[in-house]
Amino acid sequence: MEHLSSRTRYEWLAQLNTEYSPRKAYRRTSIIGTIGPKTNSVEKINLLRKAGLAIVRMNFSHGSYEYHQSVVDNAKQAEKVQDGRPLAVALDTKGPEIRTGNTTNDADIPIAAGTEMNITTNDKYATSSDDKNMYVDYKNITKVIEKGRIIYVDDGVLSFEVLDIVDGQTVRVRCLNDGKISSKKGVNLPKTDVDLPALSEKDKNDLRFGVKNGVDMVFASFIRRADDVKAIREVLGEEGKDIQIISKIENQQGVNNFDEILALTDGIMVARGDLGIEIPPAQVFIAQKMMIAKCNIAGKPAICATQMLESMTYNPRPTRAEVSDVGNAVLDGADCVMLSGETAKGNYPIESVSMMHETCLIAELAIPYVSTYNELKTLAARPVSTSENCAMSAVSASLEQNAGAILVLTTSGNTARLISKYRPVCPIIMVTRNSRASRYSHLYRGVYPFLFPSAKPDYEQTNWQKNVDARLTWGISQAISLGVLSKGDVVVCVQGWRGGMGHTNTMRIVPAEEDLGLSAE
Repeated sequence: MEHLSSRTRYEWLAQLNTEYSPRKAYRRTSIIGTIGPKTNSVEKINLLRKAGLAIVRMNFSHGSYEYHQSVVDNAKQAEKVQDGRPLAVALDTKGPEIRTGNTTNDADIPIAAGTEMNITTNDKYATSSDDKNMYVDYKNITKVIEKGRIIYVDDGVLSFEVLDIVDGQTVRVRCLNDGKISSKKGVNLPKTDVDLPALSEKDKNDLRFGVKNGVDMVFASFIRRADDVKAIREVLGEEGKDIQIISKIENQQGVNNFDEILALTDGIMVARGDLGIEIPPAQVFIAQKMMIAKCNIAGKPAICATQMLESMTYNPRPTRAEVSDVGNAVLDGADCVMLSGETAKGNYPIESVSMMHETCLIAELAIPYVSTYNELKTLAARPVSTSENCAMSAVSASLEQNAGAILVLTTSGNTARLISKYRPVCPIIMVTRNSRASRYSHLYRGVYPFLFPSAKPDYEQTNWQKNVDARLTWGISQAISLGVLSKGDVVVCVQGWRGGMGHTNTMRIVPAEEDLGLSAE
């Protein structure tokens, strides 16, 4: 019960032991991995799962529908042929973007610092950009840009200062560094609010593909306002109503409107790639901490992404700075951490997931769980719902009793999410009959979802409490088999008073035994 001996964060950190290894391979933080050419097979996906992968990501900025269909099919087959927890599938949209046109013959054209030129929306330069006129496909750029602003091209490889707005199609700029003008490069307009639609036609078609194929969550790129989340939910429609929307915050506009986005979205991704171009890189650190903290207070999942173990794309070991970056994301409160090129195109995808697993496992030791629980409880908006009150009480009991696990019976996964919000030391064993909830609940830190194999019975013919006890004992056996619970441990159980969603109101404390300790009563 070491966590109870330290009342403050500093007391906990001061007694950390660098030689201590966790007793169980119990990792609370979920790992997301992008599937690419190096990992798109049933065998490779299962190797990634064995190393610790919980969520498969498809990047719709690249690849055909045929390719993405193969990823979905391989992920589902991987789950069938290898025992283990459910595997979630995420669709990452391309999102609204601004790109340059083509140069003549797609040649790379050198440009020197100090060169003055035009950035234009005139279609006659769409396939003939050069060092005098560079086409961009955002028609309203002259309406939103201002003199003195910076325009970045190709992830900031080229930067231009705006000198003047010449007319409705032309912006006069000065190049700030040596580089090359190339075809179809991304364009960023930092500190400029753009009025691009939330979804392109491609995005809408991609979302319909996701609904058809039963994806569990959407990583929605370049979310700038709450209305963008509404637009995505509208396209997902009734058939996709249970798909979780994770809003990617990638520019200043999204940061400025964060509170209204958080109120509507199911979760947040701190997408540090474009964010680090749209705002000064040093400020990304502050934005990350702010957004994750607000997610923690709201009880919504936060994902930290981009360049987390970037050097492992081509090297078998990460840099110390990368390992610290992953560890600090865990300490900030991220529910999930994500790998991109490391698993999509890298030479060491399995090693990358293993390194992520080891880093998260150790970093979680540095969290002062009692003071974290007390802070989050104090910050909860009153009055809280009955389900959240049960979640608070379950975490409190788990701390006081040094419980081996909290076991929750849930239909939608909402109660598991609320328990996760209060960051218990022990694992949260979630038992559900809802297959999609069993997959998307990987988004919640510390939750180990299990899909109960039996259908819901007719409770006029079946005793309700006996069925509840059967699910509890089944969940305990699954947790013991997984190695995150030991026989005889104290288990805090959270359940409803009857079936269905919204009825969670009961907490029980039982031993991890086949009879739940009932034979001794």
